[in-house]
Amino acid sequence: MTVLVALPVLLPLAAAGLTLALGAYADVQRLLGLLVLGAIIADAAALLYLADTSGPVVLQMGAWPAPFGITLIADRLSALLLLVSSVVTFAVLIYSIGQRITDYGREASSTTFHPMYLMLCAGVSLAYLTGDLFNLFVAFEIMLSSSYVLITRRTKAERVRASMTYTIVSLASSLLFITMIALVYASTGTVNLADLGQKVHELPDGLQTALALLVVIVFGVKAAMVPLHFWLPDSYPTAPAPVTAVFAGLLTKVGIYALIRTQTLVFSHASSWKLMLGIALITMIVGALGALAQNDLNRLLSFLLVSHIGYMLFGLGVYDVLGLTGVILYVVHHITVQATLFLVSGIITRHTGTVALTRMGGLAKAAPLIGVLFALPALSLAGVPPFSGFVAKLALLQAGVNAGTIAAYAVTATAVLTSLLSLYAMARVWTRAFWGQVKAPAPDPDPTDELIVGTASSSRPMLMATGVLVATSVVIAVLAGPLAGISGRAASDLMHADTYRSAVLGGDRHG
Repeated sequence: MTVLVALPVLLPLAAAGLTLALGAYADVQRLLGLLVLGAIIADAAALLYLADTSGPVVLQMGAWPAPFGITLIADRLSALLLLVSSVVTFAVLIYSIGQRITDYGREASSTTFHPMYLMLCAGVSLAYLTGDLFNLFVAFEIMLSSSYVLITRRTKAERVRASMTYTIVSLASSLLFITMIALVYASTGTVNLADLGQKVHELPDGLQTALALLVVIVFGVKAAMVPLHFWLPDSYPTAPAPVTAVFAGLLTKVGIYALIRTQTLVFSHASSWKLMLGIALITMIVGALGALAQNDLNRLLSFLLVSHIGYMLFGLGVYDVLGLTGVILYVVHHITVQATLFLVSGIITRHTGTVALTRMGGLAKAAPLIGVLFALPALSLAGVPPFSGFVAKLALLQAGVNAGTIAAYAVTATAVLTSLLSLYAMARVWTRAFWGQVKAPAPDPDPTDELIVGTASSSRPMLMATGVLVATSVVIAVLAGPLAGISGRAASDLMHADTYRSAVLGGDRHG
């Protein structure tokens, strides 16, 4: 069964090459992309079942034993996030086909969307499944290279400016990443995560602290934690809605995943991590206040994304099983809900022809279905019961209270306040976009741009894909009990990493 670990990486890579070669056949490209992503969903579900019932599933590439070879490993955490991410990428691809951004520039030659989108999916899968730092770097570079192309398609001046910020920050963080890998390898002689978990603790305390902080900075940039978040609100809102949805739903969460994995497996903290709790508090507040100041719908959602990264950092800062359980629940919830909201934003823009809240109005009367598609994930993001956001936040709040420290209490109170601010931000969107008189679509300054169309209609695949993600968020809430159980077991694995280490370095292997 170890081959199942390689398929989420190999299938989209192979399909990317095929879709590039078959660029003249649009229907074949679409079908191949959907089949591959559907297969990855099934594969991820199988990996989650195996990891939960039998332990981590490990593949040593080329039969080279760890820590010398390349290791792919699916444990409860990586398999769960892979499954949720695969559902999101599948739904977003359906949305993209319905919006027809997949057909930009289609002539006799191939279009770039499908190959780059599948490459992005391969990078996300590799990031979750890799067992060493260097291949984690490779995974990020695959994601970033693909994202550069996706964010700049149908280039115009505004998008070029935003993409340059994104590109420069990404390249700078990649330079820091490779420098960090070099320092870790020079200090320990290995980049295998399981092996590092043993050898880092033999280093002097000062060197351990320096390496841990460098890792926080590297992955903090990618996760958009404050004050390393400045690039995100300027970059994401200019991309097409489905591209922004994937970026917001997945790329920042991969950064969070990397933080969780390295800070639990490689480094350790005896008790609550005060530095991370402080960063979490600032991230929540800055993101929420930034959202309240926005009139642009996409920028508002981007700042809320930053704010809610703080909740994930909060659970990591508490640093116990309950806190990490809350983080995992929150990541699962947020991947789905944040992607959904950006897809709904794209639908709203299709109807109104603008991203400015002050120029919208009356959508609840003109298009009530859009109101439902927006309201459910918006309430979930704000943490209103009984939605998935409430379940995840409740676990984090319990962890904060149980931690029993002043820092944890302060962040817990901030989390409650930020939830109220998020609810207020969502209420602003509702009152501006959905209440009031129906307004005529705004003039379209660029008829070729899918972002500003004002067609007062959306294709059926766009609505269907968004509905699938809304339903997924509801299912997460309905299955909160079993999901909390899996998340708790995954959190326990993170706090007691012997199972992971023995699976990689020796002991039970499943296949």
